[in-house]
Amino acid sequence: MWKYIAKRLIALIPVIAGVILIVYLILNFAPGDPAQIALGDEATPEAIHEWREAHGLNDPILVRYFRYLTGVFSGDFGNSLLRAQTPVVDEIMARFPYTVMLSVAAIFITFLFAFPLGVFAAVKQNTWFDRISMFVSLIGVSMPVFWMGMLLLLWFSLGLGWFPSFGADTPRAVVLPAVALGFGAMASMARTTRSSMLEVIRQDYIRTARAKGLGYGAVIRGHAIRNSLIPTLTIAGIQIGNLLTGTVIVETVFAWPGIGRLMIQSILSRDFPMVLGCMVLFTLTFSIINLVVDLAYAYVDPRIRSQYS
Repeated sequence: MWKYIAKRLIALIPVIAGVILIVYLILNFAPGDPAQIALGDEATPEAIHEWREAHGLNDPILVRYFRYLTGVFSGDFGNSLLRAQTPVVDEIMARFPYTVMLSVAAIFITFLFAFPLGVFAAVKQNTWFDRISMFVSLIGVSMPVFWMGMLLLLWFSLGLGWFPSFGADTPRAVVLPAVALGFGAMASMARTTRSSMLEVIRQDYIRTARAKGLGYGAVIRGHAIRNSLIPTLTIAGIQIGNLLTGTVIVETVFAWPGIGRLMIQSILSRDFPMVLGCMVLFTLTFSIINLVVDLAYAYVDPRIRSQYS
């Protein structure tokens, strides 16, 4: 098990290097000059050249890439180009608790509704509950996150005035962005859980357990749910990673002071070190979540646990 974990952690090194290279190339060829943005429209060409030289932007792109990569693996993510030379790590760590708060709230909403909806929809197949829950899930899967966020703002913030429309000053402020972020993930997980449960409850061992005299509820709780968890865990890992990285859109819609909004602002201002720092954090988070999901497979399924050992 530990050998497998070590291999997965070592595999993160080329993944991070590849992500940094792709983002570096995209930012380098995208229109816009950070020097022009920092100095203003009236800056002279000489001032722009001096600013770029002082920040190392006149060097070839591969030189800058390897210099930044060396700094990342030594723990130095550089300084922001446009935020008074603020260290990237300090700025990200100041925003990180807000993103974690929003992500945890969205994950809680997702798991609170997704798994029970999927299980009951499968058990009550072709009933009104099944049809309504799958219709709601279809809406959640189809609706973009930003559109859901705008509707929530119109209905519950501007219309009813129940929740604030922006910021993170009160505990109520997290409700609308968490619902907007978690609704799509909840819908996707509910549909996956239902499909997995329908496949499991039609297996021979379920009929055998029923033939032995076990009640239907005991069969579902003791046999069906656990054996249907593998596909659900797979989609759960993907959705949790999407929730953490999908905060980019939601934080922009609700003016939430997290890392996602910071990255959007940094992209618009061509603040290369800040964008790269956010991307490295998102990459690490997504990879570690996938590793945790793979380890959860071993807990759920003894066959997978025996492969690890």
